[in-house]
Amino acid sequence: MGGYQRLEIWKRSHSLTLEIYRITKGFPDNEKFGLISQMTRAASSIPSNIAEGYGNIHLKIFQKHLGVARGSAYELEYQLLLAKDLGYIEKEEYEKINAEIVELKKMLSGFIRSVISKMEKQQ
Repeated sequence: MGGYQRLEIWKRSHSLTLEIYRITKGFPDNEKFGLISQMTRAASSIPSNIAEGYGNIHLKIFQKHLGVARGSAYELEYQLLLAKDLGYIEKEEYEKINAEIVELKKMLSGFIRSVISKMEKQQ
């Protein structure tokens, strides 16, 4: 494995995506095209955008994709709260997964700052 798959931020976002797929299997069938679809899309958008941005030769485009990934993390954070409030997941599971999302958002913000710093040094 090389490239983006070596990045800790990608590994953690991939693991989070797998966890979201796991928990949404227990959601009611009527959420298949609603909350399940939204949560799995938002979760998979995070590592997908990291990978897509990494594959681009321009740091500005990489920064843009990292911003989209961070936006998806915020979206997922709300959807997870909604799932808890609807009674689809237990409070303990919500807290565990939400803590991972919060940490991932911090990592993404730091990574974005790092990319911006590299861009400024190139100018």
